[in-house]
Amino acid sequence: MEIIVHDTLTPLAALLQEPLERRPEALRELLAPIRPAIPMPGDIVEIHHQGGGFRADADDPRYLPAVRRMIEEDVLGQVRRELARASRALRAARQAESVQVMFMLGDPDNEHLMRISGGYYGMGGSPGWLYLLAWPSDEVIGRIGHLAVHEFHHNVRFTNVEWNPEKVTVGEHVLAEGLAEAFVRELSGPEAMGPWSSMVTGEAYELARERIMADFELEGMWNTPAYVLGDSVVRKFGQEPRGIPDMAGYAVGLRLVDEVLSATGLSAAEATLLPAAELMRRAAAQRGETKPDS
Repeated sequence: MEIIVHDTLTPLAALLQEPLERRPEALRELLAPIRPAIPMPGDIVEIHHQGGGFRADADDPRYLPAVRRMIEEDVLGQVRRELARASRALRAARQAESVQVMFMLGDPDNEHLMRISGGYYGMGGSPGWLYLLAWPSDEVIGRIGHLAVHEFHHNVRFTNVEWNPEKVTVGEHVLAEGLAEAFVRELSGPEAMGPWSSMVTGEAYELARERIMADFELEGMWNTPAYVLGDSVVRKFGQEPRGIPDMAGYAVGLRLVDEVLSATGLSAAEATLLPAAELMRRAAAQRGETKPDS
């Protein structure tokens, strides 16, 4: 597989030294290669802002030093190296001929990015593309390569397991997130994992698991994010909350995946090739059950 990591940091450093009125158009040009892979309508700069990206319409003295630090610490090289390791570990899976990576600077004042997403997130649902966004705090800067692996896992998984937006289930989406984190752990250890799967614990976790398992077979991409990302995201997009704590789908997904791997003896890399329903069926069969345990 060819791994193409676009050098966005050098042009970002230049952009941040442009007069403020020129920055939105410069950002628009920088993001142009990935625009066809982003299904949301509208101006790409506004989509960037809504998604927690740095403000192209405001001066902030923190931005340029953050970009320069990432250049000095070779964050994009980190991404490239971790993706090469991940591709080799998933060599039994069908992979695209190439994957392109676009990294963007986040907004340290964006509450959703910093508080709910832990300062970084990515998207790996468009074939052949990964989009990564982060504010490079001390806790985050060394994990951006692992974030790329998480998103790459989605890209590979859904090259091998069908993802039909009309038919995809809550269970498939939840397990996909858990399995991506389990793969990061398998590749690089638990310290490489993101914070998302440990954000919800105790009674909140039990409530989330109960609701996710009750709607495990619910279909439709318009339904599933509510069970993965939680109520804050649902409200942000004007949809009805389902009573799911923020990011609870990651915690439930990882626990379910761990139960599946323990029951079946599969590795996370091996489980990548199997749909959620088959993984749950195999685990239930190994436990002598007729259906998944909620």
